[in-house]
Amino acid sequence: MSNENFVSSSLSRKQFQEILDLFHDSKEQLGEDRNKIKRVSYKGQSLVVKSFKIPNAVNRIAYRFLRKSKAQRSYENATYLLQHQIGTPAPIAYLEQTTGLCFNGSYYVSVYEPHDFTFRELINDDTLEDKEQILIEFTRFIYQMHEAQIYFLDNSPGNTLIRKTENGYAFFLVDLNRMKFYDIPVSDRLKNFERLSPQRWMYEIMGTEYARLIKMDTAQTINTMWDHVQQFQRKFHKKKEIKQRLKALIGKY
Repeated sequence: MSNENFVSSSLSRKQFQEILDLFHDSKEQLGEDRNKIKRVSYKGQSLVVKSFKIPNAVNRIAYRFLRKSKAQRSYENATYLLQHQIGTPAPIAYLEQTTGLCFNGSYYVSVYEPHDFTFRELINDDTLEDKEQILIEFTRFIYQMHEAQIYFLDNSPGNTLIRKTENGYAFFLVDLNRMKFYDIPVSDRLKNFERLSPQRWMYEIMGTEYARLIKMDTAQTINTMWDHVQQFQRKFHKKKEIKQRLKALIGKY
C-alpha cells in the first residue's frame, strides 16, 4: 500500500497535484542535475518544482524511518531562513511518497525567485560589472547567515541567486536540504567559503570584508580562507581523477 505525507503553507492536495501534472508535462528544466527541477506557471504564479531522485536501497529505508527527506529538509530550512531574514525562494509545499518499508519519490515546491545571475557568473563571466561590490555585499549576506547560526553545507557557486536592486544586490540561497544550525566558530565560518571559487582574487575581497565584520586580522582571514579552498580543490580533483580511472577501468571489460 502506498502512502503520502503532504505539507503545505497554502495549497490543498488537489492543487498540489495540478502543479505536479504541470511539472510532468513541462519541458522547462532548470540546469542539469541528478534531480529534476522545472519551472511551471500555476494560476498566474511562477513556481519551481524539484523532484528528488529515488535514493539507493539503504537510504530508502533510512528516509522512511530514520532521517528527514530532502524535500522536508528543503521546506523546513527555507522556512527557517526566511524567519531569520535570509534570502531564499519562499517555500510552498512538499510531498513524500512511501510504500511499506521503503521511501520512494519526493517533491518540493517553492516560488520562482527572479534573478539576474548566480554566483557562478562572478567567476566565469568577464563582462559582468561591479564584481567587487557584489562580493562585498555577498560577504555581508554570508556573515548575516552565520550570525543567525546557519551553516550552509552546499555553499557553492550555483546555489546563490543574485538580483540587482535599487539599493545594491539581493541574494537568495537554493538547494537547501543540507544545513546545520549551531553557534558557528570562526574556523568553521571561514571554511564555509571553500566551495565558492578557485580564484584567489575573490578571497582577497571576501576575506577583507569578513575580517572587518568579525574584527579579525585581514591577512590571517584571507590566508585561512585560501588554505581551506586549496584543501577542498585538492580533494575535489583527486576524487574526480579516481572516478575517471574507475570509468576507464570498467570500460575495458
